[in-house]
Amino acid sequence: MIEDPKAVAPAPAPEKIRCDACPVLCYIAEGRTGACDRYANIGGDLTRVDPLVILDRAVEAGGEVVPFLDAGGEWSGDLVHGPQRFVTAIGAGTTYPDYKPAPFIVSSEMDGVDMVTVVTEGIFSYCGVKLKIDTDRHIGPERAVVRHGGEVIGHVTTGEYGSQMMSLGGVHHFTGGSKKEGRMTCEALLDLCNRKAVELTVDAGVTIVVQAGQAPIIDGEQEHRMRVGCGSAAIGMFARQWFDHVDEVVVVDDHITGVLSEHQAGRLLDVPPTGIRIKGRRSTPGRYFQVAEPGQGWGGTNIEDPLSILGPFDPKAAKAGTSLLMVSTTGDHAAYFVLDEALSPIAQPMPEALRRSVERVQENCEPALCSVVFIGGAGGSLRAGVTENPVNLTRSVRNMLTHVTSGGAPVYVWPGGGITFMVDVMRMPENAFGYVPTPALVAPIEFTMRLADYEALGGHMACVVSAESLRALDHRKTLGPPDESWPMRAGNFAWKDAPR
Repeated sequence: MIEDPKAVAPAPAPEKIRCDACPVLCYIAEGRTGACDRYANIGGDLTRVDPLVILDRAVEAGGEVVPFLDAGGEWSGDLVHGPQRFVTAIGAGTTYPDYKPAPFIVSSEMDGVDMVTVVTEGIFSYCGVKLKIDTDRHIGPERAVVRHGGEVIGHVTTGEYGSQMMSLGGVHHFTGGSKKEGRMTCEALLDLCNRKAVELTVDAGVTIVVQAGQAPIIDGEQEHRMRVGCGSAAIGMFARQWFDHVDEVVVVDDHITGVLSEHQAGRLLDVPPTGIRIKGRRSTPGRYFQVAEPGQGWGGTNIEDPLSILGPFDPKAAKAGTSLLMVSTTGDHAAYFVLDEALSPIAQPMPEALRRSVERVQENCEPALCSVVFIGGAGGSLRAGVTENPVNLTRSVRNMLTHVTSGGAPVYVWPGGGITFMVDVMRMPENAFGYVPTPALVAPIEFTMRLADYEALGGHMACVVSAESLRALDHRKTLGPPDESWPMRAGNFAWKDAPR
């Protein structure tokens, strides 16, 4: 007997749905996620996978995440309302394809004033990371190329006081090179912004592992301190503590090496000349530039023997028995010498008083640390999700009528055109960043203003919803504020002191 073919034909496969959350426009099968892992096909509906994050001042900062309306969980019944709660853009979704309003435009009340917060996850091709590495060690020459996975993703930039700096990312690395360069740039920045460890290599420099909030690991060795100051500053800080215990002190530094007897601090203490001569370019008394090349040795220089920066002592001023302390700007290197009859410095055991002074230098050094600052430009498409006339939003931000936050964290908005902002990722909730495989980063951004100001700048008033409506959301979580700041604070707005 031949079976009816219709009876044994397989059921048709469920149709894929198209995601329009970014320019990739994935077709997603049932139960699967798109290329970004942020959107999924759940029962035929396009669903944002990550929950919407809400900050709650009643929850202790850094406390346990409290799920709301998740399976098996219980909700207190308290609504998200008032100044004690703030809806972030983390998990909100995007405005792409640009013509549609922001995913959440939420009304609230603050000090008797009707407010609105416009919440969206921006897709940032024009973005990067400024990396501040608190260490005295040389990581590579300024403008040296920085690589991740073998691909160029940035460069070493101008060093700051006690810190090495990198500028990573930017649209040219995201989109201006090969596909692999774009992928590696996106991968490194995403991990850095989400506080994960990333290994970088510097051309003609070091291999370094960086992670927000952690000490850097340079060529396999974890750093412990940033310098107390330059060599000249160290002389000024500790001159009195050295005065009674040693005749001469040299603080070795890649930038400004200090010499106690010549320094103004030594002059005021009536430290007599010792006849010391320093190789390098003399700046002002007791301050020397270019005593050595940058490197991994004493004070961020390439020297291992501190005596290599000394010339012969002047016999007109030097005398046998003169004691000399040489120390680096972190106190990690220190040595004690006494001049012999030939006026040559001979290494001697460190006296206890000087050993304690070296420990004092170390004590005054702050811990080595990596800081990751995300920088992005909120472009026209993102602003269109806030208002039909995007330039009005820029003007409102410039006039401090609109307060900008990122994941609820305070940002610095650069002067000049556009809305270019920077935010310390350590002040944001964890895992606040995502990506799209165009490639680009996805970062939260919130715009908070008076409801009247929102209407005046041409906002999407028909899309304003009350915090009450968030009761219907079945996928959200609440966190304590990431630090002492609070986005719904009157001091954030220029109108706070204006008569009402």
